[in-house]
Amino acid sequence: IASIRELTGQATMFPKWAMGFWQCRERYKTSDELAGVLDKYRKLKIPTDAIVQDWQYWGCDSNWNAMKFQNPSYINKVGDPAYAKYLPADMKQMKAQGEPRLKSPEEMVKYVHKNDAHLMISIWASFGPWTEQYRELKKMNALLPFETWPRNSGVMPYDVFNPKARNLYWKYLTHLYQMGFDAWWTDSTEPDHFEKPGDENYQTFDGSWLGVKNAFPLLHNKSIYEHQRAMKGNEKRSLQMTRSGSLGIQHYGTICWSGDVVASWNEMKNQISSGLNFSLCGIPFWNTDLGGFFYWEFEQNPKNPAIQELQTRWMQWGTFMPLMRNHCSSPMVSELYEFGKQGDWAYDAMIKAIKLRYRLLPYIYSTAGDCVQNSGSMMRALVMDYAADKKASRLNDEYLFGRNILVKPVTDPLYTWKDKEKKGHTIYPDVRKAAAPVNVYLPKGNKWYDFWSNTQYEGGQDIQRLCPIDIMPVFIKAGTILPFGPEVQYSSEKPWDELEIRVYPGADGKFTLYEDEGDNYNYEKGKFSEIQFVWNEADRTLSIAPRKGGYKGMLQHRRFHIVLVDANSGAGDQPMQASKSVEYDRKTVKLQIQVLHRIKYLTHVKK
Repeated sequence: IASIRELTGQATMFPKWAMGFWQCRERYKTSDELAGVLDKYRKLKIPTDAIVQDWQYWGCDSNWNAMKFQNPSYINKVGDPAYAKYLPADMKQMKAQGEPRLKSPEEMVKYVHKNDAHLMISIWASFGPWTEQYRELKKMNALLPFETWPRNSGVMPYDVFNPKARNLYWKYLTHLYQMGFDAWWTDSTEPDHFEKPGDENYQTFDGSWLGVKNAFPLLHNKSIYEHQRAMKGNEKRSLQMTRSGSLGIQHYGTICWSGDVVASWNEMKNQISSGLNFSLCGIPFWNTDLGGFFYWEFEQNPKNPAIQELQTRWMQWGTFMPLMRNHCSSPMVSELYEFGKQGDWAYDAMIKAIKLRYRLLPYIYSTAGDCVQNSGSMMRALVMDYAADKKASRLNDEYLFGRNILVKPVTDPLYTWKDKEKKGHTIYPDVRKAAAPVNVYLPKGNKWYDFWSNTQYEGGQDIQRLCPIDIMPVFIKAGTILPFGPEVQYSSEKPWDELEIRVYPGADGKFTLYEDEGDNYNYEKGKFSEIQFVWNEADRTLSIAPRKGGYKGMLQHRRFHIVLVDANSGAGDQPMQASKSVEYDRKTVKLQIQVLHRIKYLTHVKK
């Protein structure tokens, strides 16, 4: 992987906020609808860092990807005859909503930022015949001559291999950049095409389509990344989420998502191996639509228990993906409060998963830093670390998240079933009290701690882990030093001036806490810090090395609450009982930590 990145480009840092939770749906049809979702998340205290504006803010399909808001619902032009033609077909029968609260897209962006969130917007690699881009590209012979999505609308992709066409693309995208959007959803970067075999024999600016088409998503995202970085005064890390990619995409601020997958248990299983294979190609940032996209196999109702169980398990897996983004296709809705309320099993389990994501942010962001500084990976197929373990090296349904956390997503229904009408039913009267087993293999060569109970196991064995609806199997490698952050509503709400540092004894270990300014490119100039923690098993000491590096606004003083994990320290997502607390001001700290309640702990393990 390090060699791939040396050849094709090193990975770039995403902004810290991108590591939080994203809410997304196909699609929010007005600014007020999008803002209302964010309002409700904040009211219910559901941690969130990003929300997404999907397609058709530009209006109808003929105006596809105009890269400006011409849908009258976003610009306070509903009822204006001059804008009636831009209404998408599915909005023409909508009842009048009255005067909107947010009367312009500029107000929408400002509102999202004011409420401590970020905004991604959908942009495509194709244009409808009503758009200015289409007309200019046609004049320069830079439209590719095939049908793309949406079909039967005259929409055509642009010739990304033409440098003038790439410049034109950014010229029109600059309007949205200056409006303050934080990230780009570069959809359909294959691009979608519907040729029959033999119909692909035409020329692009760079040669035959058959010869160069696999480079389309790379050039498209590279161009956006480089244009944004070249903007005078730019201080935002360019962030694109694209449906397709190739070697080198990691160098251009781009995360790939796995496309419009079906909401099903079988598809969820397939997504794990898909993500691991992707990561093995040297591209560390990948995600999937949490819950799946197309709900063809279910009665599309978020109160459907069968959907609720699938969504819950996919959300729990999302805690341990490089990016945690909830999504779905209409008419399904995916906002967490649509699945229930506080006290309901699905709602509570999903909120628990999101909160754990935020507690793990110091670990997650440091792992992203390891990807950039040391060619690390976020999702590590077990063959990477356990090649000598024949069973582990062949597994495709569990993996290491970073170098220390073993995760096994639950990919089968345990508590619900679906009838012929696609309606879901619960097997147990109270799902919260059910606890069915899931098989987990623990690789050889390590001792492993159950994250939720601290029970310790020898590697090289299968175990049956009981999995109530709010628990997915998570195991921590002995020797792990795991930083836990504060409980927050968004990633920057609280500084990391007090961190819980969990030490899982049983082997030597080390961890490097990576920090930088969070959303600019100063890290490329060395403006970041690293604090290394080292656990010595033989003499039971934790050493905290002098801080290396620095950056503007960094913490000068902080407190670390050291937890030596055992049977009595507490476990899981709850705060633990600290063995010692230390003040740290960038100088060396060395602590000798005795095992608390050692006899009880050993007895517990023996049992």
